[in-house]
Amino acid sequence: MPDSQLPELPVTLADIQAAAKVLEGNIERTELAHSRTLSAITGAEVWIKLENRQYTAAFKERGALNKLAKLSDNEKKYGVIAASAGNHAQGVAYHARRLGIPATIVMPLTTPFNKVEHTRDHGARVLLEGMTFDEAKAHAYDVCKREGLTFVHPFDDADIIAGQGTIALEMLADNPALDTLVIPIGGGGLIAGIAIAAKALKPEIRIIGVQAAMYPAMHAALRGKTTKTGGATIAEGIAVRDVGEVTRQICERLVDDIVLVEEEHLERAITLFVEVEKTIAEGAGAAGLAALLAHPSRFYGRKVGLVLCGGNIDTRLLASVLTRALVRENRLARIRIVGDDRPGLLALVSKIIGDNGANIMEVSHNRIALDVPAKGAEFDILMETRDSQHTQEVIDALAQAGYPPRAI
Repeated sequence: MPDSQLPELPVTLADIQAAAKVLEGNIERTELAHSRTLSAITGAEVWIKLENRQYTAAFKERGALNKLAKLSDNEKKYGVIAASAGNHAQGVAYHARRLGIPATIVMPLTTPFNKVEHTRDHGARVLLEGMTFDEAKAHAYDVCKREGLTFVHPFDDADIIAGQGTIALEMLADNPALDTLVIPIGGGGLIAGIAIAAKALKPEIRIIGVQAAMYPAMHAALRGKTTKTGGATIAEGIAVRDVGEVTRQICERLVDDIVLVEEEHLERAITLFVEVEKTIAEGAGAAGLAALLAHPSRFYGRKVGLVLCGGNIDTRLLASVLTRALVRENRLARIRIVGDDRPGLLALVSKIIGDNGANIMEVSHNRIALDVPAKGAEFDILMETRDSQHTQEVIDALAQAGYPPRAI
């Protein structure tokens, strides 16, 4: 069907431009930064929209503020309620307090502690209910009806979508040469708003969505398929089982393709943002870069705009991701040495490791394992090295000294 015969979309470029006026001066006008290093790694020209620099460290402020600003006086008086795994919650809570609107947020029990506490710190009443977003949303609707509140949907709402679309206005104003935008998808509010604005301003631009492989809801929906979703993804911000009706309609018309990424690529993307760009991304926020790492041939040579859409990652989880990266790169290696149980053996082994420039992080000494001689001892050593080659050099030195290690 020709475009002229298609029904109008529920959000227009004019709506997004109007939202930009509402947001002006009330949120951060975040930087679009070029990354030479990530460009070299991925083969694309990479530009990053740093939405983790919003006050609540996520793009969700945009849609939340646009929605709250349009409420009637009566709706503002009674208050609002939202269901969210974290970033929408903080956006609604923060701007509701700024506007003097009572806010209630229902969050899944699995929400990272830092997001729960930050939401409370913004003055919202927080209710923890259900193990998933959808269970939390169902409870939020019950409370909404019972208390006469206004529900602020995280993605399937025209005002929310218009607010999120302001990101595309800024990206293309800062770099009109961008030819591809790679956008994380949960329920679809972010990519829907961006697609409307970007395609209106530059019809030939490509809009590529990214979903965690465990939660491919929009990917399946646009292909007319049903799929199982679930699992402990690091990208909990886009771990949505059901897409919105409004967002699906927009994505069907304007999104060129959707790619899936595995957990390994999400972890690597988080690590690269820390190591290369010296900035923090949560799993969902790193999904765009993960797509370039997982599907490099799709983006090679293109001028790609990524949205680092959130930086609210639990510090323990971030520490785990960075440590796991060291293991993947063989910069943390665990070896096992079996030798005589005699004084000075551990000191000798430690000296060999130290003389070769490695650092011992942890030692476990085992004398009672049945596969070790009665007069022997077993040492499990965790050591830090520069890279795989350095690790092998240390292993070779130990073997030459008569204590050949086994990697574990």
